[in-house]
Amino acid sequence: MSNHITVIGAGSWGTALSIVLADNGHEVMLYSHNHEQINEINNNRTNEKYLPGIEIPKSIQCTGDMGQALEGTEIVLLVVPTKAIREVCKQISTNTNVPLTIIHASKGIEPGSYKRISEMILEEIPEKLVKDVVVLSGPSHAEEVSLRQPTTITSASSNLQAAELVQSLFMNAYFRVYTNPDIVGVELGGAIKNIIALGAGVCHGLGYGDNAKAALITRGLTEITRLGCKMGANPLTFAGLTGVGDLIVTCTSVHSRNWRAGDLIGKGYAIDEVEKELGMVVEGIRTTEAAFHLAQSLGVEMPITKAIYEVLFQGKEVNRAVHELMDRGGKDEISIKDLGLS
Repeated sequence: MSNHITVIGAGSWGTALSIVLADNGHEVMLYSHNHEQINEINNNRTNEKYLPGIEIPKSIQCTGDMGQALEGTEIVLLVVPTKAIREVCKQISTNTNVPLTIIHASKGIEPGSYKRISEMILEEIPEKLVKDVVVLSGPSHAEEVSLRQPTTITSASSNLQAAELVQSLFMNAYFRVYTNPDIVGVELGGAIKNIIALGAGVCHGLGYGDNAKAALITRGLTEITRLGCKMGANPLTFAGLTGVGDLIVTCTSVHSRNWRAGDLIGKGYAIDEVEKELGMVVEGIRTTEAAFHLAQSLGVEMPITKAIYEVLFQGKEVNRAVHELMDRGGKDEISIKDLGLS
């Protein structure tokens, strides 16, 4: 069954997901605020800044008019940076009177409020305009998805029918979707892994090898699980696609902008130079600030997150942060407290 779907955010991931939807026979209206990008997509069928060399299907149209973007749709996919979520949701609220299934594929936590993206959406869009909120998350590089390479991700919602709807919209021969009712765990896994990916990039920039990378990923997963379980997530979620799966893909690939940002930091770049160099938003930087303070407020031990926070926001020298992490007192590797079982 063909649907008319609005995708808000024409970066690499928004464009790649639009291609998946178009391949599945859906009509896609892609929203962007960049007029040059809109003209390029509509006239040249390319989005060279974000997905060079990829041809965009003709069933994808792009607009800079939010009202036009939302016309005739009951399904909206948000793929914008965390810092833009509230403003975009306000625009949605003033440009439609139709109840929407809102899918988001963004990954982050809001500094100050410590809110997850689904919580931000529900705060900004009136209840009468929201049928369901669904999270689409997992180990997925936009570059590979746009090349139709095999990818597997998760559709998460407290409403199983909504999760299954999104599963059916996206599923095809190269894009496999599983459902999960643990929206808290899926969102936290997707957000916090960006912090650990920054750390993995730092390790590479410092010239460290596979031992350090494996240690960082594994202990990073422990931190994600601690925080998630404290917030009511299912610990099994973190053993799945949006936990260890997303960690692997983000911490080991040059496609990851968070990894690339960490690599630059490890090589001595100042923080204000990093995003300028990459030309894209690095969600992990903003999420580090939020996650550090969230963990402090909940009494959750997250030493890797703390070390990265101190490097990013307190000017701590990278080598010193690594030394302090390694020189902490000994402890057990596994604690039932980390799984929320005590």
